[in-house]
Amino acid sequence: MMHPVLKRWGLPLILILIFPLTIVLPATGLINPYIDLVLKYIGINIILTISLNLVNGYMGEFSVGHAGFMAIGAYVSSLLTVLVFPDQAGPFLFPVALLAGGAIAGLAGLGIAIPSFRTRGDYLAIVTLAFNMIIKSVLENLDIIGGPRGFLGMDKLTTLWWVYLWVIAVVFLARNFVFSNFGRGVLSIREDEIASGLVGVNTRQVKVLTFVFSAFLAGIAGGLFAHELQFINPRSFTILKSTEMLVMVYLGGIGSLGGSILGATVFTLILEGLRTVLQQLGISQEWRLVVAPLMLILLMLFRPRGIMGLREFPFLMPRSERPEALLEHKRRFIAAQAEKGGGS
Repeated sequence: MMHPVLKRWGLPLILILIFPLTIVLPATGLINPYIDLVLKYIGINIILTISLNLVNGYMGEFSVGHAGFMAIGAYVSSLLTVLVFPDQAGPFLFPVALLAGGAIAGLAGLGIAIPSFRTRGDYLAIVTLAFNMIIKSVLENLDIIGGPRGFLGMDKLTTLWWVYLWVIAVVFLARNFVFSNFGRGVLSIREDEIASGLVGVNTRQVKVLTFVFSAFLAGIAGGLFAHELQFINPRSFTILKSTEMLVMVYLGGIGSLGGSILGATVFTLILEGLRTVLQQLGISQEWRLVVAPLMLILLMLFRPRGIMGLREFPFLMPRSERPEALLEHKRRFIAAQAEKGGGS
């Protein structure tokens, strides 16, 4: 039996102990730059997957244009660090730029959500697909930010420890969101929107706010992505990027934070492994573009809920929601009912 203190504080202690490693290992060269890059990509993809899973997995809607929100976050944060405070952008102003990019992406999400959720059905998929295409076209036609040539000049502000901190923050926020009373309303919409409305859930408000929160997180990931590559291009945020997010969501599992972490990690490692294999075989890297759509088709056919669909790792759940706590509540309820029956 685990000691109660370790059971309660073990995970936070582990996360705190890992943090110094994210600083020391890259600085001392104990992990090579390629592994460092892959770890950062995994972290960024985890944030993207969680953001999309809130809409597609937990709420039961279908968004296919999340790369548009990622693009907004990437460009806004990059413009801030390059043009607004180029000499001061560092450990203190970098998160400000990321939050600003996320906020503008959230506002864009609000503009999409308000008209989209007036109706039901597949309209959200159509609207978000069009939104993704519009954002890409607008960016290509704005010469002030490089147009189709792209935008560059950002410092390499995305570090492994920054990505680690943002992943922990996003997982914590999403966990509290999902298991809050508001989050219960989100889940009820997925199960039965009509019944949800009948029991007092303001379904349209819940949909809009969840979508805005999801777009905000995608914007954060976009800012981290931009300051890792130090170059962004409209072609980096096409429908293919949105398809990759869908694959990560449905690979790991819908309605599961643990599934989002698992799906993002596995998919990123598959793509990077495939890159190495194709390079060794002398085959064009363009074949990697086939992987995401093909995996999405196979998942929809054989595993539509993903590896951990509608399930969760216990350590990502509040203590009151864990299986042992629910069993204890059930035992106490049965004992109370038996005592009440005996007393009467």
